[in-house]
Amino acid sequence: MPLGLGRRKKASPLVENEEAEPIRGGLNVPGMEGLDGGVVGEAAGSDGLPPPPNSMRPRLIFHTQLAHGSPTGRIEGFSNVRELYAKIGEAFGIPPSEVMFCTLNTHKVDMDKLLGGQIGLEDFIFAHIKGQKKEIEIFKGEDALGLTITDNGAGYAFIKRIREGSIIHQIQVINVGDMIESINGHRLIGCRHYEVAKMLKELPKGKMFTIKLVEPLKAFDMIGQRSSGSRSGSGVQLGTGRGTLRLRSKGPATVEELPSAFEEKAIEKVDDLLESYMGIRDSELAATMVELGKDKKNPDEFAEALDETLGDFAFPDEFVFDVWGAIGDAKVGRV
Repeated sequence: MPLGLGRRKKASPLVENEEAEPIRGGLNVPGMEGLDGGVVGEAAGSDGLPPPPNSMRPRLIFHTQLAHGSPTGRIEGFSNVRELYAKIGEAFGIPPSEVMFCTLNTHKVDMDKLLGGQIGLEDFIFAHIKGQKKEIEIFKGEDALGLTITDNGAGYAFIKRIREGSIIHQIQVINVGDMIESINGHRLIGCRHYEVAKMLKELPKGKMFTIKLVEPLKAFDMIGQRSSGSRSGSGVQLGTGRGTLRLRSKGPATVEELPSAFEEKAIEKVDDLLESYMGIRDSELAATMVELGKDKKNPDEFAEALDETLGDFAFPDEFVFDVWGAIGDAKVGRV
C-alpha cells in the first residue's frame, strides 16, 4: 500500500548528520492554575461528574535546587516549561532567562536525566543556569561536526551529545550542555533545535566559522568533567515515583502511570530514527509519535495522524514508514 497518499505537506530536505532534540513542555494540567500558585486535580470522569472543588484537589509540589549548589526550594502552579523556569526564578531570586535546562534527580550535566516530556511525581528538579561564555573559531574540515542539538522549550538550543572522533570532540573547550548563542554572528536565541542543526549542516565545508557558547555554571565536583552525552533514548525512563506528569507541547498535561515496557522500547527506537533521519533527538516527540501510532491499523492512518498533530515537521514518507515498523517491532517484542 502506498504510504502517505494525499498527505498535505511535502517533505522538507533532510538534515543529515548534525543533530538536534528539543525539550518542549506543555504542563497544562486540568485544574492547574498558571503562575498564581494553583493546584492540580483530576478532570471530570467519564460519568460527567464535575471535578472536585479546589480545596479538595491534590497539589503537585516539586522540590528543586540550582545544580551548582543552593538550598532546596519548593515549586508548584506552573503550566508549561516557561512557567516552570519562572517559578524556579522566583524560588531562587534569579531571572528565569538564566535557566538553561533542568535535570531530574542529579545535579550533573547528565543528558540521560534531562527534563523532557515527563516528570516523575517524586522527581527532584535540578536547574542548570548560565555560566561562562566562550567564543570559538572552528575549521569545518568534514561534512559533519558530530553534534547532537536539543532545546529547552524556552528558546535555548544546546549540545546534547558529541560524537567521539568528530571535529567537535577534538575541541576540549566545547562540552555537552553548552548553549549555542550564535553562529557567525547570527543570534540563535529563540530558535528550535532543528533550525540550529540545519544551520550547522549548511555551514560550508573547508571554511572557518565562529560559534558563541554559554556553559552551565558548574559545582566544584563537576569542573573538568567532559561527557560525550547521551547515546540512547534512555532519558525517557524517569524517576521512581508512582506516576509521571506528562508534558505536552499542545493540549493539557496529564498525570499518568509510568510508561509500559512496550512504550519505553518504542520511544527509544523512534528517538533513534529521529536522530538518524532528521538529526534530532526528542523523547517527547518520540513519545507522541508512539502514542499516535500504537492503535493505528496501517501506515497510511498513522501518516494522516502525524499530519494532523505534527504537520509542522513535514516528516518524509520513508521516515514515517520506518517509525511505523519500529512501533510494530516494539509491540511484538522484537529488538
